[in-house]
Amino acid sequence: MINITGAAAATLLLAAGQAAAADLSAGQAAYEKFACASCHGADAKTSVMPSYPILAGQHADYLLAALRSYQRGASGSTNVNARNNAVMTAMVQQLSDTDMRNIAAWLAQLPSELAIRR
Repeated sequence: MINITGAAAATLLLAAGQAAAADLSAGQAAYEKFACASCHGADAKTSVMPSYPILAGQHADYLLAALRSYQRGASGSTNVNARNNAVMTAMVQQLSDTDMRNIAAWLAQLPSELAIRR
């Protein structure tokens, strides 16, 4: 029989290790390098158009899933999890998986009304 407490602890350690694997400084640098601020704002919450989403404070896993969906859309995938947007599909083609993880982690830790801090 598996010790439930041990399994829960192992899961938490694995999750913490994955979260710690992201490089926040590299995420900020990639956000700047790939000109994300030109649409989403330097603070990632003052978008140039109201229809552009606020990114600061969003959950990192949501942001990563969205970026990957745009990549699938850029590849012409017909997957139901593919997003098609002319600007975003062009932008994400430049990003590596590491870039996307770092950007998502950096955006998630930014202060925002979207964030719920415990």
